[in-house]
Amino acid sequence: MSAIGPLAPPPEGSGDDARAALPPLEEPPPRHRHLPSVRFTQRHLLGIRVVLNLLLLLALLYTVTLARDLLIPLVLAGFIGLALNPIVAFAARRRVPRWLSASFLVIALIAGIGTGIARLTPPALEWFHDAPSLVRNFVPKLRAIMQPFEAANRATQSLVGGQPARAAPRPDAMAIDAWSVLAGTPKALAAVLTVVLLVFFFLIYGDTLLRRLVEIAPNFRYKRRTVSIVRSIQVEVSRYILTTVVINAILGVFTATMLWAYDVPDPLLWGSVAMIANFIPYVGAIATTTMLALVGLIHFNQPGQALLPALTFAGITAVEGNLITPLIQGRRLRLSPVAILLWLLVWGWLWGIPGALLAVPMLTSFKLIAEKIRGWRWFALVVQR
Repeated sequence: MSAIGPLAPPPEGSGDDARAALPPLEEPPPRHRHLPSVRFTQRHLLGIRVVLNLLLLLALLYTVTLARDLLIPLVLAGFIGLALNPIVAFAARRRVPRWLSASFLVIALIAGIGTGIARLTPPALEWFHDAPSLVRNFVPKLRAIMQPFEAANRATQSLVGGQPARAAPRPDAMAIDAWSVLAGTPKALAAVLTVVLLVFFFLIYGDTLLRRLVEIAPNFRYKRRTVSIVRSIQVEVSRYILTTVVINAILGVFTATMLWAYDVPDPLLWGSVAMIANFIPYVGAIATTTMLALVGLIHFNQPGQALLPALTFAGITAVEGNLITPLIQGRRLRLSPVAILLWLLVWGWLWGIPGALLAVPMLTSFKLIAEKIRGWRWFALVVQR
């Protein structure tokens, strides 16, 4: 026999009693029960973030509009300084002091702009002075051109039984207030002096500002990345601005030569207008074409001869905008037409004509900067063609 006797059977009902004596097991909590509340919190935080971003954007727009008199000279001086900085840097590598090359460039810039203003002011004032008489002479020519359309309009109204439209009242003669011009002169001179001084100091102390920016970086990796980003942006923005200025200057020369060949008065004035207006894509070319059409209708008697300068300029700008500029600037600097028009609308609304002139250089600069900064590459993809 075994040392251990046979096991006695358990008493009746002892298993049920033991199970009843045990504490009840807790049901495990269902998985992901807390996910709806987490998702609600995330959506709530996302909505708050969107509202705060919109408030920040509105605050920035208000600040930019309020400080336009300060920001416009600053932005203009920054672009001019970026455009001239490669020349100063090249001279510095040849052991020419930065202050000397910067002084030479600023003096040359002032002399060139002053000479241009002195040459263009008399014909511009003459056009403004003769505007009322020119408009009176232009109305009969325009009436002769519009006569077939008016006849068709009268025939249509007679068929539908309507009354012929009354002639619109003649607008008052345009006059220029000399006192308002004199009152705005000190402000314009102060703005020009501010731009000149800012350009001069940007050219001299640009590298010093870059070194101070690098010193702020916390470690060597950030210092090297900061130098790379700033240098690449500086080179690419400078190249873009110089290229744009040269292309627009050549366009102005071609326009002035074409107008001189067609015997249009003051070709240099209208060539300069075409050069400046071409900084505003699409809108500038349309405005210049319209202006040349009006000048041709005023100066010539035959409609075909009058519209020939405007049509020729439209052909020149079409070749420049669709072939020459994309070929020179490359694909990286091509911008979406929708982005350009929206950007022009915003900055023209905020800053007026100066904002429209500076809009596309600012958009191109922001695109180049966004390509270098992590988290902002979506902006470069949105505005790129």
